[in-house]
Amino acid sequence: MGCHARVAHPEGGAPRTPVRVNVGRDGQGPPQAVTADPKLRPTCRGGHARRRIRGGLHVDHWLETIPAVAVLLAVAVFVAVESLGVPLPGETILVAATLVSLEGAVSPWLVALAAAVGAVIGDSAGYVIGRRFGVRLLIILSRRFPARFSPDSIHRAIGVMNRWGALAVFGGRFVAFLRVLIGPLAGTLRMPYRRFLVANVAGAVVWSGAVVLVVSLLGRAAEELIHQFTWVALLAVLLTLIVLATVSVYRARRRAAAPAVAPGAAVPAVAPGPAAPAGSAPQTPTPQHPGQAQNAPAAALTMSDLFTPDGSLSPLAASAGITPGTPGSAAGPGVAGLAGVGAALATVFAPVGRAIRRTPFTAGLFLVFLVLAIVTGALWDPISRRSWYPEIAYGLPSFLDGHWWTLITGTFFSQLPIHYAITLVGLIVGVGWAERTFGSFRAFGIFAGGQIVAVIGTVFFLLASRSFDSDWAAQLQDHYDVGPSGGMFACLAAVLVTLRAPWRLRLRFALLAFAIVSLFYIGTMADIEHFFGVVVVMLVVPFVQPRGTRAGRPSSREWRILAFAGLVILAIVEVAGTLLPSDDPTTTAAPGASTWIDVGIDVLIVALIANGVRLGHRLPWVIAFGLGVFNVIEVIALLVYAVVAVDFSPSLFEALTNSSLWIALLVILWLGRGAYRVPWRRSRRVVRQTTDARKTPLAILTTDGGGTLSWMTMWDENRYFVTADGASFVAYQQRSGVALALGDPIGPAENVGETIAEWVAECERIGLAPCLFSVSDATLAAAPEGWTHLQVAEDTIIDLPTLEMTGKKWQAIRSALNRADREKVTFRMTVLADEPWEIVSQVRAISEEWVGDKALPEMGFTLGGVDEALDPHVKTALALDESGTVQGVLSWLPVYGADDTVRGWTLDLMRRRDDGSFRPVMEYLIASSCLHFQAEGALFVSLSGAPLAHAAGYEASGIDAVLDSLGKMLEPLYGFQSLHNFKTKFNPRYERMSLLYRDEGDLPKIALGLTRAFLPHESLLGIAKMGLQR
Repeated sequence: MGCHARVAHPEGGAPRTPVRVNVGRDGQGPPQAVTADPKLRPTCRGGHARRRIRGGLHVDHWLETIPAVAVLLAVAVFVAVESLGVPLPGETILVAATLVSLEGAVSPWLVALAAAVGAVIGDSAGYVIGRRFGVRLLIILSRRFPARFSPDSIHRAIGVMNRWGALAVFGGRFVAFLRVLIGPLAGTLRMPYRRFLVANVAGAVVWSGAVVLVVSLLGRAAEELIHQFTWVALLAVLLTLIVLATVSVYRARRRAAAPAVAPGAAVPAVAPGPAAPAGSAPQTPTPQHPGQAQNAPAAALTMSDLFTPDGSLSPLAASAGITPGTPGSAAGPGVAGLAGVGAALATVFAPVGRAIRRTPFTAGLFLVFLVLAIVTGALWDPISRRSWYPEIAYGLPSFLDGHWWTLITGTFFSQLPIHYAITLVGLIVGVGWAERTFGSFRAFGIFAGGQIVAVIGTVFFLLASRSFDSDWAAQLQDHYDVGPSGGMFACLAAVLVTLRAPWRLRLRFALLAFAIVSLFYIGTMADIEHFFGVVVVMLVVPFVQPRGTRAGRPSSREWRILAFAGLVILAIVEVAGTLLPSDDPTTTAAPGASTWIDVGIDVLIVALIANGVRLGHRLPWVIAFGLGVFNVIEVIALLVYAVVAVDFSPSLFEALTNSSLWIALLVILWLGRGAYRVPWRRSRRVVRQTTDARKTPLAILTTDGGGTLSWMTMWDENRYFVTADGASFVAYQQRSGVALALGDPIGPAENVGETIAEWVAECERIGLAPCLFSVSDATLAAAPEGWTHLQVAEDTIIDLPTLEMTGKKWQAIRSALNRADREKVTFRMTVLADEPWEIVSQVRAISEEWVGDKALPEMGFTLGGVDEALDPHVKTALALDESGTVQGVLSWLPVYGADDTVRGWTLDLMRRRDDGSFRPVMEYLIASSCLHFQAEGALFVSLSGAPLAHAAGYEASGIDAVLDSLGKMLEPLYGFQSLHNFKTKFNPRYERMSLLYRDEGDLPKIALGLTRAFLPHESLLGIAKMGLQR
């Protein structure tokens, strides 16, 4: 991986030691002279094309070409973004900027100041992210992984942060990887920001000052010293964590082994409490410290014990690590000495043991790789500096010399110390994932086969390139390489096939795009290996994959996403190839104005057509396809010219590279041509033109019936899709590019699956993302293959035939009915549209008063208002006092069964007079309505489902947990959970209501669409202001 040592061979001689090694693609490390042989040339040279980035970037050269202010800004931005976890070379930019500053372009101490400012800004942004979202993440992790993220362990972590947080923030700046985590961790564990800021500023200033000082004194030799110090610091941190974890487990075992107080034994001294009042029960003494005199174990902590509803620390968590812990004398003779330490170490390393047992091949490969790195010293010093490096590294020279064993030996090393971190992580992710998926034997076959194919394919490619006058290929012919990255990429390409659609196609495309772009625009030997490892596996897998697991043809949406991603990649490559310089000394000049105009035109065209391609519009597809055809013609013309003129210049290779990417995009556009039929002007509705023989949506609903939300499909905001046979329909709203279907499809139950499939095809044809909101389990069972769902509410059903309001659990409801009789409050079930103007005006006034008191817009979509209650099909329940004043109002939506019969009613509008004298009016109205509908012969009433609310025993996980947190945030605004809790008074049964959607990639759009649907008259800016005001 990375740049490679290259050895020129004298006539008939053995390979010699390289004269220098360019350590890393980013130009890190000084060249080291080893021999003075004039035939030995630098190992990592760039191509001659201006836009090709061969072998890495000369960062210092780039910084020399920009103004001093831009240098400082680049340092601050790179360091800040690196602190957020984005893999940018922030420390490398700082070193390069310091070297440039030594030439007088800018003051070195201004560079240090810029780096410190960037570090503080980046860490503070991470702190804000952790403070904003960290608690939700902890809640999700504690539910999904209770053994690893239990409330007790989180409580201990908060205690450590309270005691040592400032030191951790200060020291984390000097440690690789830890500097990325410390900001979000401090925010999540609610470290006071002032304390965090002081420690962070101090660490950033000392870190940036130290780097600038060392570089100023030692020059380029300082960079390797800094990187080695970072590795030593990281190793020290890992060892410290292991020691702390062992000590923590050891102490926990000692506390657990402390003997309980035996019956009749002396009770330890306790703090005196207040005297008990006369006649009261004797008070139980409270021990001074937990565990000293308690026979029963303390109750386990919960997340609510650590965090308040607004996400801040509870008093218990805030005092963690500050209050005195359990005294050492409290520990009994249970686990102690070396045996206790050994047991603690076993507990700490138990996850490692389980991982080794589950993935023995990955563990063995990891161990061999790491041991060889330590034994040979390659973990801290580039292996290419060893005299025996050509004897173990693979490459074209090795195979020409008959060193076939290098195919094996070169697999177990990496070029640079920093590459070991990347490779070890790659082994765990790529090879480990493959082993868990395919088993150890198959994972070994994929890794070994992929590595062999990658290396042999690269060698044959370099042999074939001898026929062309390519400076890039000529340089690589003498290069050596080491590393298992070809096998790792092959394992990753194979395991991605096992993912469910559509992530399988998306991630495979992303991996292939990475391999192709790296090959064309970086072009090291490792990039050629990655390309062969990925491509060969992707070509072979379809032939060996079992029939049941083979991927089907991509949908229209997938073709659009692939084409859109291809256009974006082309634009990024164009800009990056112009902005970032090549390391070729013949291309020192900065890009001229004509070059920027050329790139600007390309990027502008992509920007104009990319979104249209994503949405499936025909005209942008035609333009993109035309550009692809033009590039095919250009490639053919250039190849003909090159063959006739025998001219394979670098500029020709650059043009062929850019055109080849367009050819790949052209193939995607052609194969998915049927996905681009969306007209520029969408029709207002997607309703197929019905004939007289077809039924209207209302006729279908009353004939075949529907679910508890079915009458909401008749509301004015809905659009309708009627199936081709006219027997079923889907009611939906179009919001922010999403088709939000409301409830279950309406029609014969046996046609639900076909109805959904037909509606989804129509939505994708016109470029909408389909989803179904608040559907029942029956619809989930008929969902298209590969679709997913999450629970968004729980419907509350009261079965009327067996309803009897007796027993203690109905006491509150009977009290409301009895009080209504005493206070002369009467119940009337009516049709609001038939009521006199005085009653309707009172109902409107009550509703407007409720909305005004909330200072929030009235919600829509699944929540109706007075206008919907005026529908003649809807019944309204009124509570009237002696003077005829309306004290409360309910509206009930009909739930139709077959043959125009109403089998139940769904609660919609709920309003009561704020200044009314009869407080339990809602309990009274609902109970009276149930008795009324029971007398009419209805089967059930639905109290409807409160959005984002669940029953008490509901355990959320994953995205459901995020929605659960969102519901808690909205609770002060709309009281969804409070409403759900109120409905429990009527002892209902619960039915799940779910959101059905294609995949997680649609969720951001669906969230925006639901926001627009529920608050149709409010702008996003107004919604954000409401959230800030609360």
